[in-house]
Amino acid sequence: MSMQQFAGGNERFLRRYEYDDSWVIAADVGLSEDEVDVDIVGSTAIVVADTGARVTETEFELPAGDAEVGVQNGVLTITIQK
Repeated sequence: MSMQQFAGGNERFLRRYEYDDSWVIAADVGLSEDEVDVDIVGSTAIVVADTGARVTETEFELPAGDAEVGVQNGVLTITIQK
């Protein structure tokens, strides 16, 4: 397994883990599943967060492969099968 870690301007962490059969991208968004919407377009993830008071959008490139998205306990995960 290898891991890369990034911190955005708001100091929230984004980590990318590489396993033999998949990549996992995990982001501490601090929001519930109802407040986060993720669209995968080609190899780009588009993340929209709507807290009621503010809507933010960010996008980033993903490794090639089928992606599965989930949000649990404020952590967004995107799993891409190799």
